[in-house]
Amino acid sequence: MAFSDPIADYLTRIRNAQQAGHRIVDIPASKLKKAITEILYEQGYILKYKFEDNVGKGGQGLIKVALKYDPITRKPVIRELGRISKPGLRKYAKADGLPRIINGLGLAIVSTSQGVMSDKKARELNVGGELLCYIY
Repeated sequence: MAFSDPIADYLTRIRNAQQAGHRIVDIPASKLKKAITEILYEQGYILKYKFEDNVGKGGQGLIKVALKYDPITRKPVIRELGRISKPGLRKYAKADGLPRIINGLGLAIVSTSQGVMSDKKARELNVGGELLCYIY
């Protein structure tokens, strides 16, 4: 099945799995989704992830994401997850114009000429790019 916006589908699958209380969610893989998953893991928003390649079946495989919940309140660590740049309206920002999500407590994921990275790393490297999504 072809999606018009695979990143929005990725974010929606995570959001829906958290609302349903699932521990693991399966997401169709792509290089961009793998990069976003690695950033979410490095920043502590997800517990674990695993890339499963469908070598014999011809697809790009699956990403299995283990969602993270607060041990005391049982609420998801990810409070909100949203798309910034959409296929119908792309949003770009220079290094000094990158948004600060919740005054620096959240995270924006940026696709730059040097790869997909967090907004903090993009500011350090002084590169701008397309604003993909935000998370907090």
